[in-house]
Amino acid sequence: MINWKNMDTLAAYAELKAAKPVNVKAAMSGENGAERVRTYSAPMGGKMDFNYGARPVDADILAILQKFADEQQLTEKFAALYNGEVINTGEKRLVLHHLCRGQLGEDVIADGVNKREFYVAQQKGFTEFANKVLAGQIVNEAGEKFTTVVQIGIGGSDLGPRAIYLALENWAKAKGLLKMKAEFISNVDPDDAAGVLSKIDVAHSIFVLVSKSGTTLETLTNESFVKDALIKAGLNPSKHMIAVTSETSPLAKSSDYLAAFFMDDYIGGRYSSTSAVGGAILSMAFGPEVFEMFLEGAAEADVIAKNADITKNPAMLDALIGVYERNVLGYPSTAVLPYSQALSRFPAHLQQLDMESNGKSVNRFGEPVNYVTGPVIFGEPGTNGQHSFYQLLHQGTDIVPLQFVGFKANQMGSDVVIQGSTSQQKLCANVAAQIMAFACGKDDENANKYFPGGRPSSIIIGEQLTPQAVGALLAHFENKVMFQGFAWNLNSFDQEGVQLGKVLAKKVLAHDTDGALKVYSDLLNI
Repeated sequence: MINWKNMDTLAAYAELKAAKPVNVKAAMSGENGAERVRTYSAPMGGKMDFNYGARPVDADILAILQKFADEQQLTEKFAALYNGEVINTGEKRLVLHHLCRGQLGEDVIADGVNKREFYVAQQKGFTEFANKVLAGQIVNEAGEKFTTVVQIGIGGSDLGPRAIYLALENWAKAKGLLKMKAEFISNVDPDDAAGVLSKIDVAHSIFVLVSKSGTTLETLTNESFVKDALIKAGLNPSKHMIAVTSETSPLAKSSDYLAAFFMDDYIGGRYSSTSAVGGAILSMAFGPEVFEMFLEGAAEADVIAKNADITKNPAMLDALIGVYERNVLGYPSTAVLPYSQALSRFPAHLQQLDMESNGKSVNRFGEPVNYVTGPVIFGEPGTNGQHSFYQLLHQGTDIVPLQFVGFKANQMGSDVVIQGSTSQQKLCANVAAQIMAFACGKDDENANKYFPGGRPSSIIIGEQLTPQAVGALLAHFENKVMFQGFAWNLNSFDQEGVQLGKVLAKKVLAHDTDGALKVYSDLLNI
């Protein structure tokens, strides 16, 4: 039987608070540090490893974290999720994004439908559609092939697919697998849509409208903006648009779209990249085979996440160390630092994934919790970040745990040797140096040049950023966020804080305002 308990009721949590903290600076110095880096590592799929040598744990802390995982029934709660129990208590919904990439447990029957079969059918549908577009069987009104695909969405309908596309664009170019250029329109700011439309040939562009409800204000506004541009170009919008939506939305069976592919209420936007939300555009951009490789990587990481041994389950381990850093050590934020330009938008996706999921002050039953929950997530690719906010990370008053991501080989295969090393080697040298600089610091009589060290970090190390690696990376963080939500006894799968702003914005546009809201509306000339 599963018990949903607040973290501060756990015996293991009390034990964790009483445990002697690890001195990261001392632990990472000398041969002891070398041994930690060699041994504190776990495979995570996609030919990547999660190395936590520079995190503030030792054998004693790890043993307590294992007790915590067992007492809080993290493995059992994950099994309940993928076997179809109602985990999203706020909206009384199942949580089924894992089923988009594989069957982890029992058949899940909801609304009289086998949900794995449903998601496979949708994948088959957008795969066939993408193949027809790429083969020139679905063409524009002039009988010409589409060359560009544009996603219109916001939040999870944009951030995840955009991050994944950018992550794989150069890899696909190098492999001769970039089939169509992809663009994204998300912000209701008209300059966003206008800017994208100004750099594409609309006559040879196909647009993917993504809205589960079919009523998302920003998305429908941008759809109207695009339709207006198509009409002004003498084109029929219905011949240039497909929809990704729910079967019950007004977009589902509309003649305004070439085709419609379906998601459902059991997959939240920020968890939807492996559904039709990401599948339709990525299958057209790279071909369905590449999207399938991406799903394989995610599925591999999901299987690993079932392991009850935290040292063999990097997503759970990452989650638990994060809880320890947040709730015992008192660190308020976490930086995600990918040493790969291709992952330039991945931190932005993780901001939504983590902060929208676990930015909660009540538990899954709507009761206040007496401990802090989700940290602030931010990040930027290295080495750019080094020349931006690393000053605060090294010498600021707050300790910020760091999550590095690095790869041994670049994607394009193009490089140059300067001063005895390649650019890729210089990139990797920087990330290795930063880990040690953060951990061990530097003594100096000049206080301005003194680095205290003791800054914890982990690194995900891969061979190359491939579709499988991107899938495994995505699933790792999705599962990490899920496990942290379980640890804190939160509902990680609703987002009421987002909904309030939407409601108030509609009131403003309807001129149904008073007080300060009316004054702000007047100041902004609404």
